[in-house]
Amino acid sequence: MLELDEVRRLTGPNLLWDKPGAIVDVLLTEADKPEVLAHWNKWIERLLTDFGWQAQSHTYREHEHGFNFAISAPIDALYTACEVAELAWHCCASEVQQQALPDWKERMRALRAELVQEQNPLMLSIIENAGHHNVSCLFDDDELSLGMGAQQDRWPVDELPLVDKIDWAKYQHIPCAFITGTNGKSTCVRLASQIAKAQGICAGVTSTDFIRVGDVIIEHGDYSGPGGARMLLRDKRTEMAFLEVARGGILRRGLPIHHVDAALITNVASDHLGQYGIYTVEALAQTKFVVAKALSKDGVLVVNADNDLVVQHAKTLNNTLCWFSCGEFNSEVQQQISTGGRAVFVRSGEVYYHQNGEYQAICNIHDIPMTLQGAASHNVQNALGVVGLCKALGLSNEAIVSGLKNFGSDALDNPGRGNIYNINGSQVIVDFAHNEHGMKAVVDMARHMPANKYVAMFSHAGDRRDQEIFALTDAVLGLNAALYIPAEVEKYLRGRQPNEVSSLVQQHLMSANVPGQQIMLAASPLEGVKTALAHASPGDVVLLFVLDQRQEIHEWLSHLAD
Repeated sequence: MLELDEVRRLTGPNLLWDKPGAIVDVLLTEADKPEVLAHWNKWIERLLTDFGWQAQSHTYREHEHGFNFAISAPIDALYTACEVAELAWHCCASEVQQQALPDWKERMRALRAELVQEQNPLMLSIIENAGHHNVSCLFDDDELSLGMGAQQDRWPVDELPLVDKIDWAKYQHIPCAFITGTNGKSTCVRLASQIAKAQGICAGVTSTDFIRVGDVIIEHGDYSGPGGARMLLRDKRTEMAFLEVARGGILRRGLPIHHVDAALITNVASDHLGQYGIYTVEALAQTKFVVAKALSKDGVLVVNADNDLVVQHAKTLNNTLCWFSCGEFNSEVQQQISTGGRAVFVRSGEVYYHQNGEYQAICNIHDIPMTLQGAASHNVQNALGVVGLCKALGLSNEAIVSGLKNFGSDALDNPGRGNIYNINGSQVIVDFAHNEHGMKAVVDMARHMPANKYVAMFSHAGDRRDQEIFALTDAVLGLNAALYIPAEVEKYLRGRQPNEVSSLVQQHLMSANVPGQQIMLAASPLEGVKTALAHASPGDVVLLFVLDQRQEIHEWLSHLAD
């Protein structure tokens, strides 16, 4: 079987290459891959030639279940490029399956007419000239802008100025950084912006939760893709930008912008495998490292020396690296120090930064609230990564220390990430972790907090495979809780029947020898939270993995908090 999964535009540097264009995701079952590839190559070359796009190129990425096929195209012709690529696939699939070909010649005639409507030669000219003048140029279907922050202007794409009327010197770049990784992205962009604030800089943040400029949230929602970056960088209040870059955004569209001054890769672990042709953790790591393509000549890539996949991929790059590790004697850190390179590490509980043979003591781990006296080892790593990122951006040690000391684990500073409430003598932890790596880190943090007993409430999304759901449940089992509360999340059923996921979890818990009386199902996260608190006593630790109803849960817990 040959299945067309998706066709979409690539607007920025991406996993396959650095070019804009169109990508076709195809899934194959019992098909001969070399034969499919040969027919694809034949048809895409034929159609590109027929279309007069001989100057455009094509490439592919093979994966376990099919291919990602891509063609390059002018940035003002990406919708048409998607149509051309899709037509090439239909012709390829028809030929492989010995079916009648579509009327491709007639379709190509129609696409030529569509191309005329899509093309915008003036926009192309402005983009090209912006590159010559080293001016940032952001564009979408509706607007084009030059510059960033206070030094930027924007116009509707059908009302663009003539190139010779543009005063290129007035448009300035603001410092920008990418933050990616499987876990810790949102915490890191928020902490980094707190540090910038301590230096008197109005920093902007994009994340999977919101866009924020300074202390003002301008939009709620997942803005970890190009749209969020454009909105933030076009805000005249933005003086420095920390852009969360998620796996999905990189694979769907490519990087949000083409040039950044620094980038941070927090870690790489299994999550969301099986989407967009990413079926292995190694392929996921390659996706995360796409951020390195946007680094300026002097840009710094900050990478986790305690994560094997990060180490493996970082060592293949020619970028300037800053390694960070919880251990001073990590081999990558020691190698970096021996060559005078950048490194951030912990020595006797103190965060140190090294560069060019100079050691700078930054801050004691116990003085960083989000580490919970070092118990939250994942937040120790997040803090180290952010220190490296902020040093790369030229922020002062004083601002870094102030930001670290004043960034808390509460819902105000870092909503949904390790928030702690004291309720009737119990410590209640709320976290958004939803993959095995993240959940294990939070469970490890909770286990380092003394408790008479532990209570856990958690949920899983329905688009996870059964084995993934079991692995996530095993992560929670590491808490050795007295009570487990699997909660339904109707919003994330994603094809599952109501109560199907909770029943799977219940069965898995019982197969792991958890007595039935230590398992209580809940109809929703909020109901699960209420059940957990009803069974908590003074001296207990209650761990709540909250995937939905976060605001309602925060308000309910805040009302009860001491």
